[in-house]
Amino acid sequence: MVFDVSVALTWILFLALFPIAFFWFRRAWRIIVKRDFSEVALKRGESPANPEKFAPYAAAINFIAGIIIVFVVIGILTATLQYETWSAIAGSTLWMKFIFDFILSRQAHPMTLGKKKTDSDSVPNK
Repeated sequence: MVFDVSVALTWILFLALFPIAFFWFRRAWRIIVKRDFSEVALKRGESPANPEKFAPYAAAINFIAGIIIVFVVIGILTATLQYETWSAIAGSTLWMKFIFDFILSRQAHPMTLGKKKTDSDSVPNK
C-alpha cells in the first residue's frame, strides 16, 4: 500500500468516526438520563420555549446516528464492509444527522412573519 492523499483521508475519516459516535452518544445520554435539555433544538444558540417537548426527538436522532456509526466501525474492523460501502454509510449518516437536527430546530422555533415585537413597541408614545 502506497501512502498518498487518498489513504490519509481514508484514515482521517475512519479515526473521526470514534469521537463522532462518542459525542452523539454523550448528547443522547445527557438528554435521556441527566435530563439536560440545553442542547436540544438550538437555533442561533437559543433553546426553544419548551425544550422538553423536543428532547425525545433529539435523543433519538443522536442515538440512532451513534448506533449506525458504531456498526460502521465494527464493519470496518471485521472487514465485512468495503471502503465504498462504509464511507457512503458514514457520510450519509453524518449528513442526515445534521439535516434532521436542522429540521428539529426549525420545528422547535416557529417562524414568525412580519416585524418582531420588542419591548419598546408595547410602550405607548407620550
